[in-house]
Amino acid sequence: MAEVRQTVIELLGQLGSSREARQYLKQFSRIEEARFAVVKIGGAVLRDDLDELAAALAFLHRLGLTPIVLHGAGPQLDEAMVEAGVPVEKRDGLRVTTEEVMAVARPVIYRANASLVDALEARGVRARGILHGVFNARLADRERLGLVGEVESIELEPVRSAVRSGALPVVACLGESPSGQVMNINADIAARELVWEIKPYKIIFLTGTGGLLDQNGRIISAISISGDYDHLIAQDWVHSGMQLKLAQIKDMLDRLPGETSVSITSAEKLTRELFTHTGAGTLIRKGERIDWLTEVSDQQWQSLGELLEQSFDRRLRPDWRRDRDLQGLLLAESGRAGALIARGVDGLPYLDKFVVTPEARGEGLGAALWQVLRARFPTLYWRSRASNPIAGWYLQQAHASFRRGEWIVHIIGVDGFDQLERLVNDARQRDSGWAEDQQG
Repeated sequence: MAEVRQTVIELLGQLGSSREARQYLKQFSRIEEARFAVVKIGGAVLRDDLDELAAALAFLHRLGLTPIVLHGAGPQLDEAMVEAGVPVEKRDGLRVTTEEVMAVARPVIYRANASLVDALEARGVRARGILHGVFNARLADRERLGLVGEVESIELEPVRSAVRSGALPVVACLGESPSGQVMNINADIAARELVWEIKPYKIIFLTGTGGLLDQNGRIISAISISGDYDHLIAQDWVHSGMQLKLAQIKDMLDRLPGETSVSITSAEKLTRELFTHTGAGTLIRKGERIDWLTEVSDQQWQSLGELLEQSFDRRLRPDWRRDRDLQGLLLAESGRAGALIARGVDGLPYLDKFVVTPEARGEGLGAALWQVLRARFPTLYWRSRASNPIAGWYLQQAHASFRRGEWIVHIIGVDGFDQLERLVNDARQRDSGWAEDQQG
């Protein structure tokens, strides 16, 4: 097993860094098996990306990590209903489930479950399909929604039994009443209820889009419920399905610890999402306040210095802040992330320091801090060492980047060649403040 893990760490290092991979694998290995992760899979992923999905889940299983898989089958059911001549009707984002619809839905859901179990077992992974016995439910509104269930309680023994036997549990979104009435459970709602019961270390939604999309069809990298939710819900491009998903995720996070987050990504990027700081897709967090400080106290300077030294494993000079022309400091409420802004050439803001603890990166605090930074500063420049583990991420964020020796200078919002040259020259010669650096 040790040899397998070492090989895996080397492979994961190709996604980010082996240091990141080791950190996450160590964290995950400490978690009780049944509490590692809940992975909710959309029906479109089962239909279109089954091979990538099975490969990603099999990879985790071989590492000794056992996610609890919960799946929907919406697109498959829509197609089956069209073929059967049964009207598709939805209210408030929920499928109206008549007796006729349920007659079509049950075999479709059974086949979707079996398809993933078969794909996993074809890759040598023991898997167990769990079609019933997890969601105890009652009818939500028989008159309006038909056989749509509202979850009253969760029975985890079928899931725990699968995990104890070494099988990966694959759970369908069907509920039952005490009398045995089978009900359709919305997959996002089922995921929420299951998460509340298990309180997993990771919560992952796999979708065909690989994340939540903005009005231009681009993936939103990070969402803070505390700072972004009300604004997003009010946008006309946030349609009913996205509204329902955001509302359910907000509801989910409200009852979980503050550091809990939800990742929305694709099957092919699941490994990158789990084992790299930058992740892949949309990360949704409850969020914490990020303050803009134009006056920084001695205690805050000291805390920032300690944060920098601990995060980068380097020592600052005692006088490291002496000649910095401070414009302001963005500081997370928890003190685990900060961005120090100095006045630069032509009055433009220079990103002097950007720091996030490794644990906070995994929670998405770095992405949240970056969003606040970019919203405040449409133009910005900074530098990073070419050897910096997130140098590639910086390259993606910048509009222009210039390599100068060991440094890469990154610039956003500036087009003029003469000004670009001034910014590059200024960034190169700035004092880093690190004890081992003479300058720069």
